[in-house]
Amino acid sequence: MYKIISTFLQRFFKASTIFKYGFNWSPMYRRTTAKIIQVDDDLHKVIIKMKPNWKNRNFVGSIFGGSMLSATDPIYMIQLLQILGDGYVVWDKSVEARYKKPAKDTIYGEFLFTSEEIKTIKIEVANQNEIDFNKTMHLVDKNQNKIATFKKNLYIANKAYYKQKLKQRNSTK
Repeated sequence: MYKIISTFLQRFFKASTIFKYGFNWSPMYRRTTAKIIQVDDDLHKVIIKMKPNWKNRNFVGSIFGGSMLSATDPIYMIQLLQILGDGYVVWDKSVEARYKKPAKDTIYGEFLFTSEEIKTIKIEVANQNEIDFNKTMHLVDKNQNKIATFKKNLYIANKAYYKQKLKQRNSTK
């Protein structure tokens, strides 16, 4: 459903605008209590912020770790899908979360893909059909103190290869 709406909206708005407001208005992302505050036009940089409130505070008054994780979870996957385009499949495979200190105030996160990373991904997928790609991001406070670190493992594949792989897997069942 989100892909259909996004495709339709691309007639009227920039991809970065759709990304930002699509996330911020989406019920699934709103529940994380985070908000996307910046998306670069090329989608290579996304910034989120999360304020502590009654929906995300834990027993001791800091932001619940699960809220931080859910706020960061979908960004890299959808960001990369938008950057790479329809010829690719991207899935989250795993995440390693490390909470460094309690989040008592507003926290921020930056999701960044460099042009070199995108080129590397395209070359490696062209050569191998599928790859695992690792990204690390940090949630920080206003003074850039690290609150949490998330290491994501993303599966990226050539879409035609992936469909064939699924077809073969389903035919052997």
